[in-house]
Amino acid sequence: MKKKTPADRKPVKRSLTRWQSFKRLTMMLLMVGTLLCTLTVALVIGVYTHLAKDYDLTQLGQMPERSIVMDYRGEILGRMHGENRIIVPLSEVSPWFVKALLAREDSRFYSHSGVDLKGVARAAVRNIKDMRIVQGASTLTMQLARNSFPDLDDRSIHRKLVEMMLARRIEKAASKEQIIEHYVNRIFYGPGIYGVQRASQVYFGKHASQLNLSEAAMIAGIIRSPVRFSPFRNYEGALKERDTVLKRMLEMKIITPEEELAARYADIALHAQPAFQSQGGYALDAVRRDLDLILEQQEIEDGGLQVFTTLNKELQDAAEQSVEKRLAAVERLKSYQHPKKADFDKTWDGTQEITSTPYLQASLMMLDNETGGILAVVGGRDYRHSKYNRATQGERQIGSTVKPFVYAAGVAAGFLPGTLINDAPIHTVTDGLVKSRNTMTVRLGNYASLNRVIDLLTNAGFGKPQRTPQIFIGNLAGNPRQLTSAMSIFPNQGLRRRPFLIDRIIDKAGNVIYQTPVLESEVITPSVAHMMRLMLAQVIDRGTAASLRSEYGFNEPGGGKTGTTNDYKDAWFAGYTDRLSCGVWVGLDKPQTIIEGGYGGTLSLPIWADVMTKAVALGYKTEVPKVLLPLTKVTLCRLSSQLATDGCGRAGTAYEDALPYDLVPQNFCMEHQGYGAPPPQRVQQPGQGRGLFDRIKSWFR
Repeated sequence: MKKKTPADRKPVKRSLTRWQSFKRLTMMLLMVGTLLCTLTVALVIGVYTHLAKDYDLTQLGQMPERSIVMDYRGEILGRMHGENRIIVPLSEVSPWFVKALLAREDSRFYSHSGVDLKGVARAAVRNIKDMRIVQGASTLTMQLARNSFPDLDDRSIHRKLVEMMLARRIEKAASKEQIIEHYVNRIFYGPGIYGVQRASQVYFGKHASQLNLSEAAMIAGIIRSPVRFSPFRNYEGALKERDTVLKRMLEMKIITPEEELAARYADIALHAQPAFQSQGGYALDAVRRDLDLILEQQEIEDGGLQVFTTLNKELQDAAEQSVEKRLAAVERLKSYQHPKKADFDKTWDGTQEITSTPYLQASLMMLDNETGGILAVVGGRDYRHSKYNRATQGERQIGSTVKPFVYAAGVAAGFLPGTLINDAPIHTVTDGLVKSRNTMTVRLGNYASLNRVIDLLTNAGFGKPQRTPQIFIGNLAGNPRQLTSAMSIFPNQGLRRRPFLIDRIIDKAGNVIYQTPVLESEVITPSVAHMMRLMLAQVIDRGTAASLRSEYGFNEPGGGKTGTTNDYKDAWFAGYTDRLSCGVWVGLDKPQTIIEGGYGGTLSLPIWADVMTKAVALGYKTEVPKVLLPLTKVTLCRLSSQLATDGCGRAGTAYEDALPYDLVPQNFCMEHQGYGAPPPQRVQQPGQGRGLFDRIKSWFR
């Protein structure tokens, strides 16, 4: 064998040197590449960590939800505006739902810090294999970040990186339980449904805390595609998603095989509720309209407000029930010839909404005299059929309910309750009101002057009436809100307190952002109001509304006035007690005769009696009578309405009465010759009698 010479060894050495050089170069390139990659990753992490710091994490818990509307005691009447969401604490969510959610969306939730690296690696392999993005590796925290900030709602790499860094921030700032709570309340569960509480209510008719395993798995299953797998639209698809979640829970040993089997074969009963319910009917609709006047549109649409109204839910319910009961009874009368609501219900398709209904309607308004707060408002019989609020939007001829205001103008002009007015036969002013005499009312209105009557009606809250004497007998358009507010001047000693429905509004932070003040103005003097109360009390004691006492047993002190327009097209009753005022209208939307003899005392007064009786039972009554005005005993002439002379006595027109001092006439009767009566004497009122000191002084006189 030939021995290798040095010359023969050179190529090997040269090859070895090249290999070593290549290895060194490769290592250097790898090191540089690794360094560059590390620097790039560090740079990306640094940049996106910085970008993630721009997001305000307090927004995680700030979710648009519907505003809550409550009565004066805080009892919920309904919800409006904002997203259809009700936020609940995690403690009020079924544990089954939380377990199902984590099994479906993020099984390693408690072991990662916002980003699941194993999930990212798995998704990367799958996406490379399929040459498209089929998995996103989003953790529950990342989903929360994406759903909390609208600008992250796209599929770009940039968005994904921001989302990952933001998720890490969230994990440091919030506990795992807080993250889950924000998540279950925030996410979308179907058309118009946000948060697990509304999903539970809409799909199953129950609170989120009551979800069983099968129901919880179904809701968790549809989260990824809530429109496609909505139980209402695709029940079979929703069942398959439920079964997938149950299988996953079994694999993770969250549930036992027995629990999985029972849940998979459990019957799920959908108790469908409308995603958006028209709760509150006319009352809630009136609140919406008032909100539009109070707040900016953006404040309203953001929702999350607590709107405390002046409504009393018990009185509201009583008013709605009475309207339906009393009108249904009228529709059963043989003399009633119009369509009935029950027949309309049979033909209504559930979607058709009309302004004018063919059946008998009614509206009602009840006010608290002390504040002007609206306690109950009924705009019609069925809000589903017609959204038109007849209590606040409609205007109909108010008939004889205008007469108290004409008589008040007459009293202010110097005509007293005992004054005689020709009505062929002649009646006193009081009898003219009690018996609702048209001729007397027109004469009294003319005596008082058209200007005085129009000014009084305008100040009482009616729109500017037409300048015609026909307004004296009811040719005046109005609605229950206007009439009830106007009628309240009599128990309020002449003051009109502006009616209002919203007491206060509280924002999400608990701040009172609006509170309605009590605004009042004097329409008539306390003395005129006092005299009108005496007369209006007789209307319900012996006049056109006497059935209130005799038939309906309403015995609370008060007053009121019936009203009926020509051909019985409108029936009214408006009245009051010391605490409350209430007005009721009954009629057809297209004015026509309701029934022959359909007076206000026949059709409207029964509803008034029902609601006011309920109010008294709830405590709306005056335990201690209001302080009466000091009265002066005087002798008057019925003919001239002046202080009587002895000639008035001889003519048989003199009578005694007790008047507020500022209504005592300043002149003696010029119709009858004679001498003036003795000076007026002040009448002692209850509680104004002589005390012990006064009696002791009298012993020494």
